[in-house]
Amino acid sequence: MSDKELWPEGVQRCSLKLFLAWLAVLFVVMGWGMYAAYVVWFGGPDIGGGLFTTGMNNYFPFGLYIIFDLAIIGLGAGAFFSGLLYYLVRVEGLKNIINLAVVIGFICYSGALAILALEVGQPLRAWFGFWHPNVHSMLTEVIFCITVYMLVLTVEIVPLILENRKLNKIKFLRHLAHNFHVIMPLFAGVGAFLSFFHQGSLGGMYGVLFTRPFADREGFFIWPWTFFLFILSAIASGPAFTMLIAMLMEKFTGRKLVDFNTKVLLGKIAGILLAIYLFFKYLDTWGWITGVLPRAGLTFNEMFYGLAYGRWLLVSELFICGLIPAILLLTPKTRNTPWVLYTAALLTCIGVSINRFVMTLQTLGQPAMPFDRWYVYVPTWVEWAPALATIAYGALILSLAYRYLPVFPQEQKLNPA
Repeated sequence: MSDKELWPEGVQRCSLKLFLAWLAVLFVVMGWGMYAAYVVWFGGPDIGGGLFTTGMNNYFPFGLYIIFDLAIIGLGAGAFFSGLLYYLVRVEGLKNIINLAVVIGFICYSGALAILALEVGQPLRAWFGFWHPNVHSMLTEVIFCITVYMLVLTVEIVPLILENRKLNKIKFLRHLAHNFHVIMPLFAGVGAFLSFFHQGSLGGMYGVLFTRPFADREGFFIWPWTFFLFILSAIASGPAFTMLIAMLMEKFTGRKLVDFNTKVLLGKIAGILLAIYLFFKYLDTWGWITGVLPRAGLTFNEMFYGLAYGRWLLVSELFICGLIPAILLLTPKTRNTPWVLYTAALLTCIGVSINRFVMTLQTLGQPAMPFDRWYVYVPTWVEWAPALATIAYGALILSLAYRYLPVFPQEQKLNPA
């Protein structure tokens, strides 16, 4: 059986030799990350204080692992929200992008779980969170929801795998894939429920840190405002990230994979959700400045330090990567201009990533005691390697899916022979 017989019917792919060369590059990057994982697991995350130590310490128990983890989980929200809109709200315009959204969601969540295995430090004890849960911790809810949602994403990606050209010729697998598609709205609903709660609890975790005024927030019933802000920012950035991945795949492959109208629809959805998020984010920031900080005996200026934690981060998050892309995505003329659409989507994703960065590092870097001082965290190669390896892993899954699975229903139509 030749490699070509596994391609989706009626499409063209690069030669197997070129494809294997591309995979070799990805495996090199992933191998580097696996070596870093070996160093962390078998030597401890802080061994030696030299070449093999991380940048984390008693002041920064959370570092690049968690920042990267929170960012890709937020950006991967395009899977559950696109599934919610397509299967339950019946937004038919998402039909040609829903497969890609599911693949991206699977990559982001599986990659996040792999990074968490490094953050835990002792993965053999990871099951403690299930068997000995701390019922008073929001992270317990996150552990259960993110694990179950990963199972949901696996179920959602199975029918796409079974639609491989060769597998689909097997009668049992063909019927199994059809039955999966029939019940997919159920999984979309369960996935949306689980993902809403774990996205929120990740934000709520920071909001309840009453000894950390940078993150401390008032609440709505039992949830701090950050619970809802994390949800809103995730569902705003998820569709934008899906659109960017589709664009990048088109650039790499030289083929049209998704029609521009679908991308415009994703941009419109992202713009509306981003505007809603910013409305509440601005209210939250105003309440933080006028309420939370004065009660803690602090001022707005005391929340920033040097270049690492400067005001430029706030300006970038709320205006350059917030207000500007929201306006561009909500305005039909700019939204229908390709380079403007992609730029606005990129800014949206950067803005949400900045939010995850400051909520983690600026919160921990700020002095917690009167005699304390600001601390700056600098990640080392042991932290960068797994992060880059996760990106390479995502490229690997996307490459295999593009080559062998019918991810893009419009591809044959958009690229006539």
